[in-house]
Amino acid sequence: MNMILAVMFVVCGFILWSLARVVRKKGFTWKRMGSLFLSFFLLIGSGFFLVDKSGIFPGIGTSGTTEQIPVELVKVIDGDTIKIIYQGQEQNVRYLLIDTPETSHPRLGKQPFGEEAKKRNAELIENGKLTIEFDVGERFDKYSRLLAYIYVDGESVQEKLLEEGLARVAYVYPPNTRYLTPFEKAQKKAQKKEAGIWSLENYARDDGFHADSAESESQTSADEDCQIKGNIGSSGKIYHTPDSPWYEQTKPEVMFCTEEEAVEAGFRAPK
Repeated sequence: MNMILAVMFVVCGFILWSLARVVRKKGFTWKRMGSLFLSFFLLIGSGFFLVDKSGIFPGIGTSGTTEQIPVELVKVIDGDTIKIIYQGQEQNVRYLLIDTPETSHPRLGKQPFGEEAKKRNAELIENGKLTIEFDVGERFDKYSRLLAYIYVDGESVQEKLLEEGLARVAYVYPPNTRYLTPFEKAQKKAQKKEAGIWSLENYARDDGFHADSAESESQTSADEDCQIKGNIGSSGKIYHTPDSPWYEQTKPEVMFCTEEEAVEAGFRAPK
């Protein structure tokens, strides 16, 4: 089939070149110009058809079909990326319209809920018939990963991860936006329940995940639980619980979560 299309492409090009020579040598007529334009459009049309069928330049001339294509899973890479067998070759696939926290990013490292997202993705992916669906735009990203919607037994994996608070809606690049509305609805459900990534304030934002905010919140929560003040003065190391009469006036050098921790650190209760 590709050989036939290639021949058609070459023939159209030859006709276009021949007509151009005729117009140049014998002069302009509307009939000749009409033939020239017709050949030109046939050339362009067959070219795009050839590109789409051959896969030479993936992402150009995609059909936009909602067909779910059966594929074979090779492995789960993280919460929003898998490796599959597609058209006889191993190919990484990046999930369209969602983003999950990183598990082993060279700069960002491991982010909160990254492992949970990866584990849940694997549970979903490995539990049924795996299919992918393309949108109308680019089929590949700048890292040569396929861009697709992922299904297991006809159920959207992206939507499931969003509903469970393990992904956020992200990387919205028209025209690859076919399921943006249902994905946003799924995300709102998770936000309302404060599930997963939405349980950490200011962690999931429009520009990505901010582990520093999550760590800061975690530290604040820990500080709220650790209310025993350790003070070092002329009387030695003394710790004060919230019941101590001098608790409010005490400026702590260190905070403890339990009296046992304070004692182990060499502090004693006030006399």
